[in-house]
Amino acid sequence: MYKIGLTGGIGSGKTRVADMLAEWGAALVDTDAIAHALTSPGGEAMPGIIAAFGGEAANADGSLNRGWMRDLVFREPQARARLEGILHPLIGLHTERAAAQAQGVYLVYVVPLLVESGRWRDRVDRICVVDCDPETQVARVQARSGLTAEAIRRIMAAQAARATRLAAADDVIVNDGATTAKQLRARAKALHDRWCHMAAASRRPHCSGVDGFPE
Repeated sequence: MYKIGLTGGIGSGKTRVADMLAEWGAALVDTDAIAHALTSPGGEAMPGIIAAFGGEAANADGSLNRGWMRDLVFREPQARARLEGILHPLIGLHTERAAAQAQGVYLVYVVPLLVESGRWRDRVDRICVVDCDPETQVARVQARSGLTAEAIRRIMAAQAARATRLAAADDVIVNDGATTAKQLRARAKALHDRWCHMAAASRRPHCSGVDGFPE
């Protein structure tokens, strides 16, 4: 199956783009959703996290205490490495399982830290970056999460620089503060159609046409 790696900084809108692609027939494997499932109440990663970091790492319901862990990894880089050592193998395993079962006109891996990991270039046919200016990122994340601007900028600083992401991109979808919902949909649809033709050229299943109707 033809494979797209979809990424972007926090607040860029990559989830909205991914949802549109799924609507038009793409199969999605969302590594962030996998990570959240692994750290939810009863999640597969939680016993290892609690063993490594103590009871403070979990909320009363057994899920990951994200605020506590976020503060810890920003203060202590070695804590981030320990957390990633627990999470990344499990995320990788579940990502492979989901990809093996995926059915769609092409496969989209939604990976927030795709560029940072350095492991995806040879695993996908194309990398697509959802691009957004930093000020809009902060505003969007504040609106949905209630985090302070300082906390959001710390998260952004831990991610790849905007220029680094763009340099790694084969395709870019602009979703800045001036972008309307209609414009974003049109930009995503144009790339979807292009990827459909590329998938077909690779002898993959036929692709949906305009808004889901077969070509």
